[in-house]
Amino acid sequence: MELYDLRVNHLCNPLGYEMNKTVFSWKVKNAVGKKQEAARIRVGESENFETLIMDTGFLENLSSIASQVDVPLMPCKRYFWDVTVRTDKGEEAVSSVSWFETGKMDEAWHAEWITCDNQQKRHPIFKKKISLRGKVIRARLYICGLGLYEAFYENERIGEEYLTPYCNDYSEWVQYQTYDVTEKLQKEGMLSVLLGNGWYKGRFGFDNPSESGFYGDKWKLRAELSIEYEDGSKDIVGTDGSWRVERSNLTFSEIYDGEHRDDTLPKLPEEAAIVCEAEKGKLTARLSTPVTVHEQIKPKELIVTPNGETVLDLGQEFTGIFSLQVKEEKGTKIHIQTGEVLQNGNFYRDNLRTAKSEYVYISDGKEKNICPHFTFYGYRYVKIEGMEHLEKDDFTGLALYSEIPETGNVETGNPLVNQLISNIRWGMKSNFLDVPTDCPQRDERMGWTGDAQIFSAAATYLADTYSFYKKYLYDMACEQKTRGGKVPQVIPNFGKEGTSSVWGDAACIIPWNLYLFYGDQTILEEQFESMRSWVDYIRRTDQKNHCWRQEFHYGDWLALDHPTGGENGFLGGTDERFIADVSYAVSAGIVKKAAHILGLEKEEAEYGAVEKAQYEWIQQEYYTATGKCCIRTQTAQLLTLKYHLSENEEEARKMLRILLDESDGKLRTGFVGTPLLCKVLSENEMDDLAYELLLNEEFPGWLYEVKLGATTIWERWNSLDKNGCISGTQMNSLNHYAAGAVAEWIFRYAAGINMDETDISKAGFKAVKFTPRLNRTLGYAKASYESAMGLYACAWELEDETHVKVSVQVPFGGKAQLIIPEAEKSIFDDKENPMFADVRDGICYLTAGDYTVEYTIEKKPASYSIDTSMRKLLEQEEIKKFIGSMIPLETLPREFMPMSLRKLAVQFGGAQEEQLEQINEVLKKF
Repeated sequence: MELYDLRVNHLCNPLGYEMNKTVFSWKVKNAVGKKQEAARIRVGESENFETLIMDTGFLENLSSIASQVDVPLMPCKRYFWDVTVRTDKGEEAVSSVSWFETGKMDEAWHAEWITCDNQQKRHPIFKKKISLRGKVIRARLYICGLGLYEAFYENERIGEEYLTPYCNDYSEWVQYQTYDVTEKLQKEGMLSVLLGNGWYKGRFGFDNPSESGFYGDKWKLRAELSIEYEDGSKDIVGTDGSWRVERSNLTFSEIYDGEHRDDTLPKLPEEAAIVCEAEKGKLTARLSTPVTVHEQIKPKELIVTPNGETVLDLGQEFTGIFSLQVKEEKGTKIHIQTGEVLQNGNFYRDNLRTAKSEYVYISDGKEKNICPHFTFYGYRYVKIEGMEHLEKDDFTGLALYSEIPETGNVETGNPLVNQLISNIRWGMKSNFLDVPTDCPQRDERMGWTGDAQIFSAAATYLADTYSFYKKYLYDMACEQKTRGGKVPQVIPNFGKEGTSSVWGDAACIIPWNLYLFYGDQTILEEQFESMRSWVDYIRRTDQKNHCWRQEFHYGDWLALDHPTGGENGFLGGTDERFIADVSYAVSAGIVKKAAHILGLEKEEAEYGAVEKAQYEWIQQEYYTATGKCCIRTQTAQLLTLKYHLSENEEEARKMLRILLDESDGKLRTGFVGTPLLCKVLSENEMDDLAYELLLNEEFPGWLYEVKLGATTIWERWNSLDKNGCISGTQMNSLNHYAAGAVAEWIFRYAAGINMDETDISKAGFKAVKFTPRLNRTLGYAKASYESAMGLYACAWELEDETHVKVSVQVPFGGKAQLIIPEAEKSIFDDKENPMFADVRDGICYLTAGDYTVEYTIEKKPASYSIDTSMRKLLEQEEIKKFIGSMIPLETLPREFMPMSLRKLAVQFGGAQEEQLEQINEVLKKF
């Protein structure tokens, strides 16, 4: 029996994070027992727990997925903790010792904000000589530099993080980071801090093309170095007017435009630091998880293009920086540019719009490795000018993204689907750089709320996103407090003040998804006011005349079914007012459920009434007396089924099939419909359509871009045309993750690890429903998910046309229901197989353990009949020949393709029932 993955506030050994609450979690594996009977948490001042701060004793109600415990905390102090677990089989195990360390909390700073001459273009290095009085046993650096900073001791980098102190609304709050510098301070030396422009001071924002910063125009630094000696004495070195400033060789740094470095510049006289006014936003312990280098990517090819350009292809699009080994003559100018795609074999960057996305280096003649400090790029291709003898191994791409440990893996028997999964994962990595951005390469790179909420469930299958989204939601709540609950469409907003349904509903949907995945109600406690204030903002706007629906809404953004928009349009064909009304009801319902979990009875009743009234209005406004939705789009039918908006759901299913047939089995959905598409189809027993959509290799579809060489997810279904030509530059990114939301369906239905959203008592994956859905074209699917409870796994494989193997794994403490796909009832008679120890109504009820079954498939591959649509029938060449002998197919209008053969034969051929039956018998044989 082993205890693992010990965390405090969902972080492993957190140093200097905001800790208003302490939530402990752990997991168990290799136990004989099936579940936890009791647990005990100890917190002490040392690893041997000689001085205990807190001891819960053995309690039955300590939850391994989230136990919020009141621990009396002091500032700037490290605490040690462990957990002991007893199982239902009498086992007892003690974990290894973990730790967490508080930041300054409410302790006063012994440091002032300092600045320098901000007219000088060369970026400043603030420095202070550190003298020591003895052996250092503990040293911490508490630091915030604006816009961005990197700290060094004796020219050695402190920490591995990039782009600190990260991106948020600096007028509301500013983060400081804490670094353990004990090892570095074993000798005297120079503490130095290099500053760049970043989001705070540089050019950034959707509507901010100027060079001036949105939040500030001065470089600023506040730092406090706390030193403890072996004799018990202590020194504190804080920023003040005694610090000195020298000028670096960086002359330019911008998020969008890159960085300039000139190593030929002369050394300038040092300046005195200037004490300046405090930053407006509250200086707060960190929430952002570290942005670090996770992968090093070597170029696959060095290309000389038809235009004579020297271009490196790294083979994978990603977000990050690079390192480049250079040795050139003094004064040589090296110009580096990045791009996503080649056009006609040549380097291309027009879709980056105004973003220069470059690095300029002027050599001093010495051989060295150069690397950007204060920018990042979204790229696959690199054009390099000015290097006399470039070798491809001189360049290394460095992938930067926030700490989001991988939790989910899925693999199938289709290489294209596997590449799609890889593309989705890289799209997430590329855009999870402190803020969940829409894209990482052009002059945008902003935290659009719609993209974030659409992808949040898929992301949380792929990675541990709790802390990452927690910071984003804190940003969101800060923005709402000054806007009466309104959620700006971009967080942080950078002047983008508008809002919209679906986008603003991220305030409710993301925390609710986090609760479902992690089972920790802390996120609801922290975000409840944000959630409620968003719904209240809609209520005030809506009033009695339903004014909310009359505001601007993005609706089914980038859908393909707008009457005039076409393939390159923006708005979808589904009435934006309908989407706004439904989203309002959904968010009110989430607030109601959150209130129930938090024991807020008054609020539960209040928002339950809002939800009920809104759904009643929707049914009156958009549905006929027979329950038919008045909006004839794929997305409208998906919303109808997902939220049970009609009592006649069979009509919605029928209409959804018709609409998919009318579009040749292809999607027409956008931001609202696409995340629901395959999921709703499978929830309504239409797996055939879900798989057809997933496996479609033509435009529009997920595998269309895979076939064209995509390594991330595109913003548009036709970002490139079939010839690989970019479809436009106004709004066209090859690295957006929104459409990657299909990963949720792949985990839940294609592979079968399905959370039970209907029973909130099972939140945190206390229990799952294994719902694997077989597909002959896919061949097999296997997935694992390291949930809050532990590792769940589900796999199926078609060994041949008639035999299948299904395997599942349930973690310690977990439970599962398994629906074995396409199996005969006799399979449950095998009582020697533990999978069938508890079977009720054809469902296997499982506790912790590994289970496998091999069996013969009950159903044969889908057959055809006269009630099958013409589109489906004509996909089979043999059937097409047979029908062609009766019907002149070359004259059959395209709009008749969604009709069944029966309907056509009766309407236009006058076929009798006897003839129809004969045709039907022939079709069954195919």
